[in-house]
Amino acid sequence: MDKQIHADAPQRSGDSRGFTPIPANGVCALLSDKWTIPVLWRLSLAGEHRLRFSAIKKEVDGITQRMLTLTLRNLERDGLVTRYYFPEVPPRVEYELTDMGIGALRALEVFNFWVQDNMHSIREHRRAYEELRL
Repeated sequence: MDKQIHADAPQRSGDSRGFTPIPANGVCALLSDKWTIPVLWRLSLAGEHRLRFSAIKKEVDGITQRMLTLTLRNLERDGLVTRYYFPEVPPRVEYELTDMGIGALRALEVFNFWVQDNMHSIREHRRAYEELRL
């Protein structure tokens, strides 16, 4: 916990590129909202199949119709999801992950494993930090 990292010191990732934070561009905000990752994850479980809006809503616990609509629009805008509209009565809309959406989930999966592997240590550091602040 005593180790400090200086902002001007280059940090290396596992590949040959150095880690350089990307300036705020909206993508991190999109991926950090409450519903984006659960919607991406649910679409990933469909495999080669598209999912109807109603199926996604049913499977993503607690999401409202409005939030699902906004989340899917943002994912479509950023190229992570493809929307298919069928002009039937009633209209049918289906969604599937794009290759970029699958890639985003793979990247998030690595981070998720890191969180799982380090959560105990993170909790210990939080507890120690809070004890020092009292």
